[in-house]
Amino acid sequence: MECKNKHDKASHQTNNCSSAGCGCCGHDHNYDGESGSEWRRDLLRCGIAFGLLLVAVLGQFSPLYRNILVIAAYLLAGYNVLWLALRNVLRGKVFDENFLMSLASLGALAIGEVTEAAAVMIFYGVGEVLQSAAVVRSKRNIANLMDLDSEDEHVLRNGELLTVAPETVQVGEVIQVRPGEKIPLDGVVLSGEAYLDTQSLTGESEPRRVEPQTEVYSGTCCLDAVLQITVTKNFSNSTAAKIHAMVQAAAQRKAGMEKFITRFAAKYTPIVVGLAVLTAVIPPIFFNGNWNEWIYKALSLLIISCPCALVLSIPLSYFGGIGGAARQGILVKGGNALEQLSRLETVAFDKTGTLTTGKFTVSGYYPAENSSLGEMQSYLVLAESGSNHPIALAIVEAGRQLKIADYQVKYRRELSGLGVEVELGDGTFLHAGNAELMRHIGINEFPQYPQTTVYLAKNRIFAGAATVCDTIRPEADNAIAALRKLGLHRLLMLTGDKPSAAQQVANTLRLDEFHAGLLPQDKIIELEKAMSANSANGLTAFVGDGINDAPVLTRADLGIALGGIGSDAAIAAADVVIMANDLQKLPQAICHGRQTQKIVTQNIVLSIGLKVLIMLFAMLNLATIWMAIFADVGIALLAVMNALRTLRRISL
Repeated sequence: MECKNKHDKASHQTNNCSSAGCGCCGHDHNYDGESGSEWRRDLLRCGIAFGLLLVAVLGQFSPLYRNILVIAAYLLAGYNVLWLALRNVLRGKVFDENFLMSLASLGALAIGEVTEAAAVMIFYGVGEVLQSAAVVRSKRNIANLMDLDSEDEHVLRNGELLTVAPETVQVGEVIQVRPGEKIPLDGVVLSGEAYLDTQSLTGESEPRRVEPQTEVYSGTCCLDAVLQITVTKNFSNSTAAKIHAMVQAAAQRKAGMEKFITRFAAKYTPIVVGLAVLTAVIPPIFFNGNWNEWIYKALSLLIISCPCALVLSIPLSYFGGIGGAARQGILVKGGNALEQLSRLETVAFDKTGTLTTGKFTVSGYYPAENSSLGEMQSYLVLAESGSNHPIALAIVEAGRQLKIADYQVKYRRELSGLGVEVELGDGTFLHAGNAELMRHIGINEFPQYPQTTVYLAKNRIFAGAATVCDTIRPEADNAIAALRKLGLHRLLMLTGDKPSAAQQVANTLRLDEFHAGLLPQDKIIELEKAMSANSANGLTAFVGDGINDAPVLTRADLGIALGGIGSDAAIAAADVVIMANDLQKLPQAICHGRQTQKIVTQNIVLSIGLKVLIMLFAMLNLATIWMAIFADVGIALLAVMNALRTLRRISL
């Protein structure tokens, strides 16, 4: 089932031509309209011009009428290019593709090559339409992929179901989502059970089952039942709104290669114009060359040398790479992050919530000689039942099946950094917490365990202990193995947990090293040591998921937030956000970054290599203006089509 409330987001994503379009050349083509009438109109105009040219060439006309038809074809196909060239010259932007094409075609007219001048404009125009249409198509694919908003929603107010705009709904109100509709705002399911299509967020095609008390996110689609949802975030803070903001910002964050190409084109174009002038002038003046012949060669050189293939395809490659990653549930904040993914040598991980599930389970009970197992378990549950700490929740969950005596709790007090103190109705005092708590109440002799341990004291006498462990993610082993296959041979863990727990995880996953007991500032110090050990071109990524990871995510060469939907701080700090809570997406992201960079390199070699070759042909009288325009348009189209491969889903 497809979601019903879809609407065009092209305006959100495609208004920045220079990010992935033809801004380098100053084109005013805008084919974002739904009907596509604009590009069809331009294509029709070029077709009519081509028809006029054919009539002029094949018809039996006098030279005057023949030239009138050819010039009409030239103006019909090229008036937009001529106007843009003039406008840009008046604005001080002389050296762009419009100027080069105008200069070459007007020069051809000046030396009597009227037919070739018209052909240059016609084929150039057709090529530009096809290139621009390909660019817009890639942008629309990304816009449709990130089409996460719903146009309206149904909210329960005073017992009535009203249809309102998402922006007007407040936190705490209850909305109703029907089958086939997108969830408009983040919230918690109040009633109903359904399957959700979460592909727009996570990249996973398998539906996710939700029920009451399940957290849900805007942009996901309800498939098969009615849900009532209590809103937890307003529209501006919703997951969908944040993703839209990040995608728009991503288009502005250029990769180093994009910046280089922009600088290259700015210097390359005037140099080529200068070479063309020298080609046209020096041989006739100093070597008795034929003026028409050398001007013709100079004009061919101008057309061939247009850098549009480079300046168009490189940004488009990165823009397509961002869209291709988003298809897989990986949000990359700009071409620079894609480029950095391809250069990773070292990956540092947080432990809890990243390499592990972050959900503790009780691994063992150890009652003291003066206490029975059942009594110790009951007292632990009574002591921890008022706490929201993950370890306390694990102990309460493990004791859920126990028949606990109906003790009355007189008071419960949290002891910061130590544990809890509880007094029962019968006057019994319970203390549950870490080893420091035992020492704090005067108990200095008690057994030590390698795992995280909760100690229990009854009336200040040691009564036993329970060990808990944080389970390793089921996909972590495969993800680490995939990273090894990709050549990342230095994998380490930075955690605030104690060394014994960290060592267990590091040994199980066969990590190269680990550093435990770290505060956020300590993680930065250890990360900087890892960064300094890389090669000159190598980078280090940090993978984390929580608020406390934000500083080190920011400091890393590349910050990657895992399962970042639930952590605003991680989303803001990271360069890459893996929307699915799946560690296997990490090697997939690296592979996608490498593939994008490979396509960028291919386009650079293709564009420069073929142009240099055809320039040599032109200098050797082996290339005409017709061949030059075919070469220029053909190379640009090849580069654009190659760039669109970055939209594809990459498999490991």
